Amino acid sequence: MSGSTFGNIFKITTWGESHGRGLGVVIDGCPAGIPLCEEDIQRDMDRRKPGQSRYTTQRSEADKIEIMSGVFEGKTTGTPISLMVLNTDQRSRDYSAICDVYRPGHADYGFETKYGFRDYRGGGRSSARETLARVAAGAVARKILAELNIKVDAYTVSINEIEIDRNNFDLAERFNNPVVMPDKAAAENAQALLDTAIKNLDSVGGVIECCVTGLPAGIGEPVFDKLDASLGRAIFSIGAVKGVEFGLGFEAAKIYGSQNNDNFTFKDGKVEKLTNNSGGILGGISDGSELILRAAFKPTPSIAQPQKTVNSKNENIEIEIKGRHDPIVVPRAVIVVEAMTAITLVDLLLMNMSAKMDNIKKFYN
Repeated sequence: MSGSTFGNIFKITTWGESHGRGLGVVIDGCPAGIPLCEEDIQRDMDRRKPGQSRYTTQRSEADKIEIMSGVFEGKTTGTPISLMVLNTDQRSRDYSAICDVYRPGHADYGFETKYGFRDYRGGGRSSARETLARVAAGAVARKILAELNIKVDAYTVSINEIEIDRNNFDLAERFNNPVVMPDKAAAENAQALLDTAIKNLDSVGGVIECCVTGLPAGIGEPVFDKLDASLGRAIFSIGAVKGVEFGLGFEAAKIYGSQNNDNFTFKDGKVEKLTNNSGGILGGISDGSELILRAAFKPTPSIAQPQKTVNSKNENIEIEIKGRHDPIVVPRAVIVVEAMTAITLVDLLLMNMSAKMDNIKKFYN
């Protein structure tokens, strides 16, 4: 199986399955000398771990991170960093009833068709539990970005039809409610909607917004490796993501060029934009303004309602999915979006160092 490695210079390879012994990631290309300890990574792991509210799976996992290599005396050594988490609360028996059944909304049918088998215990490599490895790698990437005063913040902007009111926006509020919304009133309404969905044995989706501040102009390439294309690939690799947009996104298709174009001005010794409809990216390259992206997540496919499906014997059957599942993936996916954004930006920043001969001369002289 290929496709478990992401990046060019700052490169990550995730491994492990939802119900296997454990999961982890190997990071290659991390510069030496970055202060790093397990506590730095655990902070982000705790934001993703299950069982934190009634809106997440009640699987009880501490997701305790272990640094296996690549760090000595509190700093990265420049060698591969191996990070690992052991599974402690997997209940594989919950999935025995669907071992030969294709679950609606899941990767079961495609996976079995491609490989000739599938790990039915929680989806194996297709499980959202794989994202803990991305979060661990993202925490390392964020340490690098912090050295450059680049900050990545994501939050929930909508759950089903409940959207935040930008007039009530308070970034700190996202950590005060279980749906990670920067608007207290919207968060309360979203929780009421979720409670109804849970009673109906149903699930819902939502949208996550991610903002990057401090990113310099000039990051990204003008053709295939555009900044938005690279970030789009990273975010789309997260399970359940069905759409990604930057700046105005699809709304830009509804207005005129005179409305969409961001006019430039020279202010305080630097070039700035008067608006940011582009979301911080022009021609595939960062323009120095705030980078803004949004990701749409579908409702969790594992629901306890009766659903029509087919088994491996090509028999039409009905299924009710049992076990412990999130009624919504969005709150726990916020940190995953931050992680994949950070990983992508670090890789592109390192690649950008060789864009000009002056940069190379400056380093070696």
